[in-house]
Amino acid sequence: MPFSNRDGQAIPFINGLFTATSATCVTGLIVYDTYTQFSLPGQAVILIMIQVGGLGFMFVAITFSLFLGRRISLRQRSILMESVSALKIGGIVRLTKKALLITLILELTGAIILATRFVPQFGLWPGIWCGIFHSVSAFCNAGFDILGRIAPYSSLVPFAADAAVSITIMMLIIIGGLGFFVWDDISEHKWHVAKYHLHSKIMLMGTLVLIVGGAVLFSILEADYTMRDMSTGERVLASFFASVTPRTAGFNTVPIGEMSEGGTFLSMIYMMIGAGPGSTGGGLKVTTVAVLLLGVYARIRNREDLNIYGRRLEDGVLRKASTSTGIYLMLIIAGTLILCAQGFDVTTSAFEVMSGIGTVGLSRGITPDLPVVSKIAIMLLMYAGRVGTLSVAAAMSVRRTKNQSALRNIPEKIIIG
Repeated sequence: MPFSNRDGQAIPFINGLFTATSATCVTGLIVYDTYTQFSLPGQAVILIMIQVGGLGFMFVAITFSLFLGRRISLRQRSILMESVSALKIGGIVRLTKKALLITLILELTGAIILATRFVPQFGLWPGIWCGIFHSVSAFCNAGFDILGRIAPYSSLVPFAADAAVSITIMMLIIIGGLGFFVWDDISEHKWHVAKYHLHSKIMLMGTLVLIVGGAVLFSILEADYTMRDMSTGERVLASFFASVTPRTAGFNTVPIGEMSEGGTFLSMIYMMIGAGPGSTGGGLKVTTVAVLLLGVYARIRNREDLNIYGRRLEDGVLRKASTSTGIYLMLIIAGTLILCAQGFDVTTSAFEVMSGIGTVGLSRGITPDLPVVSKIAIMLLMYAGRVGTLSVAAAMSVRRTKNQSALRNIPEKIIIG
């Protein structure tokens, strides 16, 4: 709408659709700098789409029904269970209420902390609005920012040395990326880790390894590049931030286009891994990657079962993880080829595609210059990344008849590897 833009003029439809898709899919890829292009009402609309997209449409719709005192049907509970990736339908309404409360508390806390840093620089109301916007954007793993008042497309680079801003944003990203189920486990069992569900244990350990391991690698890979002129403390802070944000958030405190080849490649790996199921983030998901690694380990040890933390994973989970990964890789290849056909180099194209399907939002600076075909491709990838590759596959699948289910072809061996 024209009132959403600072100049009062309507933007091209494809660019408006791209922005709306990026916000709703909590991605963060932008064709315009959010602050310099959009007015306060426009920024508010984007923030609402981020919040709805982060929590999930069905989550928000059913939450409104709860506030209105309406009874939640069994079908709605089933849909909600799928939306938050819960393991059982029992207690799903309680989980929804708890998730909403935790979301509001964390976003409010983050907004207050960030406002204390933004108000002295931007003034009272602009500083408060900046605090609210970036808190919601970080918690929902969106990566949208309104710091274009300092420098367009700068993200959090001007605050790279500000520990309060960086740590607050990182904590919001991490918590938002764990998922509703993990929050519930932690709030119920507190520090009694032994009582956590296996899913929560894998998510927490996987997240810790990725953050610490990534920080070490980024500090080494970027030592002579984007972190060259930083002090030791600033380098540690920037390394941890670079390790947290590419797994779906999209904020950056170092210029992405100036990163080393190694740092760029590591970011692409992290974008592919993503956050947790039922979270505000995207990607393949930490648990999916964990299952694949367990499958490789079990095969090397010539074992049939996938065991971890004294538990055996259910049958079929490896096939499900492999299917999800296969579809994910095919979409990445297809998207990269489309962008390469438009004249972009393969590294930049693959980075943009992985950022889109991983709902990350990091870019090497080509998003505003994408032709219409490439924008449509990225929008489809953002949508697929948000709803999940298995959901996309399920929507496209053809229901088998009884006769088809009973028929099996004659087996024959082929050579693998």
